[in-house]
Amino acid sequence: MNALKHLVDWKFWRDEDVRHVLELARTVKHNRRDFEEHMRGHTLVMLFQKTSTRTRVSFEAGMTELGGHAINLDWRASNFTLSKVRFETQYLSRNAAMIMARLKDNVDILEMEQAASVPVINGCCDLYHPCQALADMLTIAEHSDGKAEGAKLTYIGVYNNVVNSLVSISAALNVRLTLVCPIRDESVVDQAARQRLLDAGLLSETLDATAAIRDADYVYTDTWLDMEYFNDPEYEEEKQQRCDLMLPFQINAELLAGSDAHIMHDMPIHPGYEIAEDMVECERSIIYDQAENRLDAQKAIMLHLLHGL
Repeated sequence: MNALKHLVDWKFWRDEDVRHVLELARTVKHNRRDFEEHMRGHTLVMLFQKTSTRTRVSFEAGMTELGGHAINLDWRASNFTLSKVRFETQYLSRNAAMIMARLKDNVDILEMEQAASVPVINGCCDLYHPCQALADMLTIAEHSDGKAEGAKLTYIGVYNNVVNSLVSISAALNVRLTLVCPIRDESVVDQAARQRLLDAGLLSETLDATAAIRDADYVYTDTWLDMEYFNDPEYEEEKQQRCDLMLPFQINAELLAGSDAHIMHDMPIHPGYEIAEDMVECERSIIYDQAENRLDAQKAIMLHLLHGL
């Protein structure tokens, strides 16, 4: 019987385990038929408080392809709205082999982790997005002769949950990360993970986007406003303020002139904001590869947590 293990963020895992699960994701991707029966008889409960396309599809498709079953549970249509998180989590643990939760607040993820008797996977919260980070590193490895180590990644955008998990996983994989983050809410920044990457000599921070991408192998951007609020009229003023500040940092042909960096984006994309529309599907874009890799990243996470592979 494997010891109970969860995924809240990569910072809580041993570096060797992070490297192992990345290699497992590559193995699964290139040998999908070999894993078709590994989840037979097992159920994954997927709890969604936040909107989702890639997380929902990749986890459900992943469980199906592995021979298991996934249940989609909407937070708002469940009794999580009426009771305590730990009570409902303990119930789910008696009906499922794993729980994947995409929630607004990290405190709720932590409460689930403490209450669960099965593995809990953080499908995204306000502080971390570990599943996305693994797919990002799988994408980099696939475009870097099978290894993420030593890759030079530049992220341009808001310092957010995606950044926290990129910082965590970069430390484990020896990826050189440069951050260009004009907007930074210090309450969101994981200072311990950031300091670890700094101490390792793997983190650079600047507001000179042109310099930041000059030697980059990959340039990565993300939405400037949380996806739940992007089309919300109540956030229109904040959206406009952010756009005014961030527009000079848009990923476009002018910024990337003279750079050979691949373009990454975790989606959903807001063309004309964080990235120019013609960049999304240009030859250097690997955005769709990145999104596709969510599938095998999720499979690897589940196989490792449930079966110790």
